[in-house]
Amino acid sequence: MTSTPIRTAVAGFGLSGSVFHAPFIEANPAYELAVIATSDAARQSKAKERYPEARIVNTPEDILALADELDLIVLGTPPATHYPLAKAALEAGLDVVVDKPFVIHSAQGEELIELADRLGRVLTVYQNRRWDGDALTVRKLLDAGTLGTVTRFEVGMERWAPEIAKAWKASATAEDGGGVLFDLGTHVLDLALRFFGPATVTYAEIAARRPQEKADDDVFLALRHESGVTTHVTINLNSHLHGPRFRILGTQGAFVKFGTDPQEPFVLGGGLPTDPEYGVEPPENAGTLEVDGQRSRIATERGAYPEFYRLLAEKLDDGGATSGRPVPVDPADSVAVLRLIEQARALASKEISGRA
Repeated sequence: MTSTPIRTAVAGFGLSGSVFHAPFIEANPAYELAVIATSDAARQSKAKERYPEARIVNTPEDILALADELDLIVLGTPPATHYPLAKAALEAGLDVVVDKPFVIHSAQGEELIELADRLGRVLTVYQNRRWDGDALTVRKLLDAGTLGTVTRFEVGMERWAPEIAKAWKASATAEDGGGVLFDLGTHVLDLALRFFGPATVTYAEIAARRPQEKADDDVFLALRHESGVTTHVTINLNSHLHGPRFRILGTQGAFVKFGTDPQEPFVLGGGLPTDPEYGVEPPENAGTLEVDGQRSRIATERGAYPEFYRLLAEKLDDGGATSGRPVPVDPADSVAVLRLIEQARALASKEISGRA
């Protein structure tokens, strides 16, 4: 590791910037949280209070004007801005982290990957749910072969959210990057591809249940992986009683896990990634494993969002784009997720047209 910190700017200080990025950048000595961009007065005040050494500016464009004084920009802005801002940042000579969804169209993602490669810049996507404690637990079970050959993977993210809290989400259509499929859907689809490899969407239900919803808030997808696994995806913001986060069936056993990863609420409550209790799930939330008729509780692995920025620092300090180290998340993985979303929307649209 070099002794010079990675001079980092965070564009956007809503939930993304204030909870998922700034605390982890600040907690890692490899980084200097140099600039935060937000035009909201209350968020500016909060940013100044929490990070007094950071420079507060109004817009992402203000960050780009400071590109010569920076190394890395993190885009925690609304999805429709990701492509133009990432493109401008790469052309300004910055390495780039883009929060999910990577972009709105897979072709835009492919273009950004080619641009980053041509310019010799690092480009990665913040798919932080890879480091959820329950996802790490599933990964451990799969790597150990505990379940045998997996035949069915069910993954869900369900919430009760009758009101749309963010102004941009209230007005955003799917073409703007709005809706739960672009939001939570990018997480669960990323995990499905990580666990079981390339897939095709074979069935899709995409609906808007809330009167004010302009995109989608209730989604069910069926995927068929080249590995032979069938995946069922459930994403819903209209659920009073949530289904399992994971349910996995294999030839030798099965695993089911309920509950929500504790890392986001911990930071929202004022906790820090460096706190001893960070990422630790209560024992009563452990998943259930059944093998040969014997049922047992499986303690959840500790959540590890700091891993993203640790891996990124290693990449940047080892030569950046010229380093042989991988980025924390290959943006090509996120393009594959976008292709699944595009397949799902096409299937759902065809189904609706067929009923008309």
